[in-house]
Amino acid sequence: MEILTKEEVFINKVHLFKQIEKGKIVLHPTDTIYGFGCNAKDDDAVKKIREIKNDFQRPFSILAPSMQWIKENCTITKKDEEWLKKLPGPYTLILKLKNENAVSRYVNNGLGTIGVRIPMHWIADFVKEIGLPFVSTAATLNENQLLQHPKEASDKCMISVHYAFDDGYLRGTPSTIVNLLEDEPKLIKR
Repeated sequence: MEILTKEEVFINKVHLFKQIEKGKIVLHPTDTIYGFGCNAKDDDAVKKIREIKNDFQRPFSILAPSMQWIKENCTITKKDEEWLKKLPGPYTLILKLKNENAVSRYVNNGLGTIGVRIPMHWIADFVKEIGLPFVSTAATLNENQLLQHPKEASDKCMISVHYAFDDGYLRGTPSTIVNLLEDEPKLIKR
């Protein structure tokens, strides 16, 4: 696993974009916690993150490359519009996916919904420049312990993850999930 600072990420962004398009796995920061990420359209890369996390059931969320991407690929209602105005921010919005080909079927396990984020963090600029939806799922040392720094990564993670974007210690909590599939939004703090 190659560890890169923010400055190194942006200096090497063209190379990193190509590597991510080819399916490389990234440990990345957000405005809340570190996450495992990859090209959300790449079946093999998404399956690799499922193996790293040993999680084959729960849907993954994505970092959307733009608000336009969300509007083009998700069904947006009036109430959803109000929540979209809160992005960027520490929210994962659960929306109906209208374009099933927008992400790999392994992202949401065929549920027809998607969790989307645009964090208030430089990683959002990076994802915007890539122009691809980017898997973002909590990086954990075990089921309950969040990874707070890339140097804490396990041997399994070190072997499976190609790049780690080092943003120092992150001691936040995962984003608040806002389920917008029902008549009334349901907030789930984690």
